[in-house]
Amino acid sequence: MAHGERGGELAGKVALVTGGSAGIGLAVARRFAAEGATVYVTGRRKAELDEAVEAIARQADGRQADGRPDSQQVDSRPDSRQAAAEQTGGGQAIGIQGDVSDLDDLDRLFATVEAQSGRLDILVANAGGGTFARLGDITEEQYDRTFGINVKGLVFTAQKALPLLPDGASVIVLSSTNASLGIEAMSVYSATKAAIRSLARSWAAELAGRNIRVNAISPGPVDTPGIDGLAGPSPRLRQRLKDGYAARIPLGRMGRPEEVADMALFLASDRSSFTTGAELFVDGGLAQI
Repeated sequence: MAHGERGGELAGKVALVTGGSAGIGLAVARRFAAEGATVYVTGRRKAELDEAVEAIARQADGRQADGRPDSQQVDSRPDSRQAAAEQTGGGQAIGIQGDVSDLDDLDRLFATVEAQSGRLDILVANAGGGTFARLGDITEEQYDRTFGINVKGLVFTAQKALPLLPDGASVIVLSSTNASLGIEAMSVYSATKAAIRSLARSWAAELAGRNIRVNAISPGPVDTPGIDGLAGPSPRLRQRLKDGYAARIPLGRMGRPEEVADMALFLASDRSSFTTGAELFVDGGLAQI
């Protein structure tokens, strides 16, 4: 859709993307906004979240002479958890700071969505993370943190979203090819992603009577800040990690966040109206060939 047009595949829809400050989440939020949706975006770090909302707002027309969007509703107080809205090229981006593993944060998040929009047509549960650790090195703190964000955070995000989901809504959860493959030093992370796949299948059955579709996207290695974080601060180690991933992928390269966003758009739109309980891979063939 050209910038400045009003409309798009998600025109008039209300969406939430958790973990939308960077990487895949940001790409999904940008795509949804460009297609006309009002998109709520969550993140734990306010500075990164504000930057993400501004990045989405760059899709807008009619910017002020200083390059800032015409409509400034960002609450700049450091401890603020209030929404920050910017007009975009098709919809609206609204940043809400919070941690999905904190149920109080989730309550505030959905209270804001209900007060401002009254419903939620599309939920993208993207927030998550993990670190390398072999069996002998796994700590209780790492285990609790990874399951707390990836599984507990997902379960209660979906549960608290449920009253706002109208019949016919779409729920999209982010799993991973790690759930299907045996990856050294990633057992805890992989287990959380397998749990996510299982939850999607069960929820699809539970919500089918309301025509609410629940599907999982399983990306392979995607070039995001999260991949950089796994390798640490060394540019050489980062490149080595990425080269190693690319060498294992049949299509010979890592994925791009925008390619995952394309799949999310398909699942969010009416084009996937007869798809539920599915796991769709965006992995260059890694888990299939």
